[in-house]
Amino acid sequence: MKFRVELIWQGKDENAASSIFLTADGRVILQGRSVSAPEREMLDLPRDGEMVSVDRALIEAIKAML
Repeated sequence: MKFRVELIWQGKDENAASSIFLTADGRVILQGRSVSAPEREMLDLPRDGEMVSVDRALIEAIKAML
């Protein structure tokens, strides 16, 4: 049986919600926005692989859940 759990955090701003996904195979996936090629170059980040930018609200949600 495959399943996924989504934890949704709502902070002070009722419209803003961040999600943390827990998958059946033990992975934790964070909701974020993809980092564009120009942003990678500007921030001197690796060009290979997928990257997401995580906002402060999601970091606060992780801290609260721990």
